Amino acid sequence: MTRHLAPVAVDAMGGDHAPGAIVQGAIDAARKGHPVTLVGPEGVMREELARRHATRSLPIEVQHATEVIDFHDHPGQAMRRKKDNSIRVCFDLVAEGKACAMISAGNSGAVMAGAIFVLGRPKGVERPAIVSVLPGLKGLPLLLDMGANVDCKPIHLVQFGLMGELYSRRVLGVARPSVAILSNGEEEAKGTDLTRAAAGALRGAAIDFRGYCEGRDLLTGDFDVIVTDGFTGNVALKTMEGTAKVIGEHLKRAIRSSLVSSVGGLLAKKALEAMKKRMDWREIGGAPLLGVNGVGFISHGRSDALAIENAIRRAREAARTHFVDELATAVAPAEALLALAQEN
Repeated sequence: MTRHLAPVAVDAMGGDHAPGAIVQGAIDAARKGHPVTLVGPEGVMREELARRHATRSLPIEVQHATEVIDFHDHPGQAMRRKKDNSIRVCFDLVAEGKACAMISAGNSGAVMAGAIFVLGRPKGVERPAIVSVLPGLKGLPLLLDMGANVDCKPIHLVQFGLMGELYSRRVLGVARPSVAILSNGEEEAKGTDLTRAAAGALRGAAIDFRGYCEGRDLLTGDFDVIVTDGFTGNVALKTMEGTAKVIGEHLKRAIRSSLVSSVGGLLAKKALEAMKKRMDWREIGGAPLLGVNGVGFISHGRSDALAIENAIRRAREAARTHFVDELATAVAPAEALLALAQEN
């Protein structure tokens, strides 16, 4: 079924390790049957491909783009000034149906600006959101928004919940996703005016809304979709990344502390490697954008070949479901839900 999809457009110039790691990730994905279109200066792309062996028979195309948006560029201004940038060209390919999805490890603000500018939003969607798939103890919990919307209104959180529920159900295959709002306690009286208004509306939605989720429950997997504003979501994600890094370092030091610990570490090597893989952000590959007329993934700026390969695979999986076609229907009840909650 996937062979009938258009290729994934890959911004080969985005990220700390571009273009080398990006091109290698695209090659690795292509070798596993995922067609890609590398976007960037054609000479650079051809040179990178020539450095690697046996790539001529792979489903890899090259699309020329003359400009690159750097991390220090202002997203909106750069998108207007550099009209032939690699991010913009990726979105153009999606809009024209020449790519089923796009991914970039470049300037995330520019990716968001490009998505809105080129693809536009489905009817009724107030703001797109960035979604992070968390390494939960069970399932694949979603956390959104991850930084696109620092200042939110209740309507935004309500729509994030409805869009996240759709993505979890249609793309991740969760039969009836449970939805919650991140807060400082489980009681209805907790939270802020923003979270209480959004929670009141979502209680009336035709979804499995569970109320509030506390920070300690982010990784349990007890909630499939966790909703918050972009400021809180970004802080939560970076805190989890930092905590995982510190725990890993403490574990290494403990194992190296004595001969007995080292032997124990060797005996537990397979289990430790499995845990490391589960917690590795590279296994997720990228964060999907929800709320635009197409599939776009933002990969970490430090993405290596493994992260890009996984982002390409996940982007194709998302595109195959055509979930974007249902976004307008998903968010349609949001305003009525808020109005009803305010009356009550």
